[in-house]
Amino acid sequence: MRLVTYDAGDGARAGELRDGKVFDLWGQGESVRQEDRTLSGLLRGGLLAEVEPPPSDGLPLASVALLPPIGDPQKIVCIGLNYRSHAAEAGIDPPEEPTFFGKFVNALAAPGATVALPQGTEKVDYEAEVAIVIGARCSRVQPDQALDHVAGYTLLNDLSARDWQFATPQWMPGKVFDGAAPCGPALVTPDEAGAHDAIEFKLELNGEVMQDASTADLIHSVPEVIAHLSQLMTLEPGDIISTGTPSGVGSTREPRVWLKPGDEIVITSPTLGELRTTIG
Repeated sequence: MRLVTYDAGDGARAGELRDGKVFDLWGQGESVRQEDRTLSGLLRGGLLAEVEPPPSDGLPLASVALLPPIGDPQKIVCIGLNYRSHAAEAGIDPPEEPTFFGKFVNALAAPGATVALPQGTEKVDYEAEVAIVIGARCSRVQPDQALDHVAGYTLLNDLSARDWQFATPQWMPGKVFDGAAPCGPALVTPDEAGAHDAIEFKLELNGEVMQDASTADLIHSVPEVIAHLSQLMTLEPGDIISTGTPSGVGSTREPRVWLKPGDEIVITSPTLGELRTTIG
C-alpha cells in the first residue's frame, strides 16, 4: 500500500493513495480511535496491520493537501557517507560503522512544498535519499530481525547548508534549518517498495539529472543500519531513518552547484513515487 497523511480541509488524516485518489483510512473499525487518525497515530497504535483497502469513494489527489507522511516522528536519524559512490567523490574512506546525525520536526516539509533558503548561508545543497519508517518498537535487534520492524519507505531530501555543516566537527548545524527535510509523497509498504537493496531513485534539478542510484550501493544496508541504531537507542514506531545520499551532490561538482530561489528539485523512484520541492 501507499499510505499518506493528508488534509481535505478538516485536519490531518491517514489515507491510501491509489489510482490518483486518496481513500480515507480513519474510522474503519471500532479499534481505530480518533487520536489514531494520522498515519503516525496508526503506527503508534499498532494498527497498521489492520488497515484494509477502504471501501469508500476516494478524493482526487489534486483536491487534498499531502502532508509529510509522518508529521511528528520522535526521531529523525540521518546516515552520512553511506553510499560507496558518495564516499568516493568526497575522497573519504567508507566508514566502518554508520555515521549519523539528527534532524528535528521543524525540518519536515510536505510534498510540493516551497522551502525558503535560510538567511546567512549561500551554500545550500540537495541530497536525494531513501528513508525508512519504523513500524514496531525496536531495541537491540540483529540484522536478520531488523526488517520485521519496518513499516515502509519514503523519499527524503536532506537539504544541507554546507558552510554551517562544516563549521564545527558536528554536521548538525547545517542540517536543521526549517524545511531542511522535504519527504514523501507516501509511506510505501515493503511489499510495494521492493527489496531493501534494490530501490532505485534519482534527483533532477531544474530538469537536469544530478543523482541516479540504487540502495544496492549502500555501504551499510537497511537491516545493518537498523540493527546498529537499535543497539544505541530504542527505535519507536514512526521514527524516520534516512539512509544517506549517493554521488552527484552540488558541493562536489566543478563548478559547485548551490540552490537558489526558483530552483525546482524532483526526486523520483519507480516504487516510491515523486517528491517535488521548490526553493523560495
